[in-house]
Formats: sequence, structure tokens, C-alpha cells
Amino acid sequence: MDIKRARVVVVEDEKVMSAYILGTLRRIGILDLYAYPDGASALREVPKIKPDLILTDVHMQPMGGIEFVRELRSLSDNQISNTKVIFLSADSSSATVGEVLPLGVAGYVVKPPSLNLLAAKIEAALRD
Repeated sequence: MDIKRARVVVVEDEKVMSAYILGTLRRIGILDLYAYPDGASALREVPKIKPDLILTDVHMQPMGGIEFVRELRSLSDNQISNTKVIFLSADSSSATVGEVLPLGVAGYVVKPPSLNLLAAKIEAALRD
């Protein structure tokens, strides 16, 4: 899939970081973007949007990224439940990384991501 045609959902509770991520994605050439402040609000909208990729933070309230992805993976619609996910988090602890990897994610990037690293991770996720 051409990265510039990707439909991407960003789930990030910090407004400044959300704006940074969305700006970085636009600079990469991704323009079909949707942003939500937590997993619960994203989970309500993702089935309607049918994104190609989701970028999510780990620690958010009321629903964090790990719970969000678990709920996403349990949905009956395979197109939605198998959506590619990349975690973006300031938490680089081995415990957190170890908790997200079994969720079948396409990557884990420590924030703030560089443009080149984020572009490479997205391209790899969309290629698989």
C-alpha cells in the first residue's frame, strides 16, 4: 500500500504530542488522519473509519492503549480486529514492551518519534 493513501488513526491523550504526531504524519504525506484522546473514544469510531493503521499511546485514561488493542483484537469484524497497530509511548520499560508484543502489533516506537523512524515503521507495517 502507498503510504500516502493510508487512513491512519492516532490515539494520544496529550494535545501537544497529538499535534506533533499528526504534523509528522502530514510531512510524511499521510493526509487521511483521525485523532482521538483515548482508547474508548477511538474504539467507538474505528469500526466506522476502517483505518489501515492505528498509532496509539500506552498510558491514557479512561482506556489506555493496551486495553484498547485487546478490545480491538476481540471484535468480530476481521477487517477491524486485524488492523495494524504501532504503539507510540514515552514508556520504554521492558515490562511495558513485553506486555504489548503479544497483542500482534506492528511496532513500538519511543516518543517523540523522528520523521524517518516513524515513516520507516509505517511503511513496514503497511507492507506486511
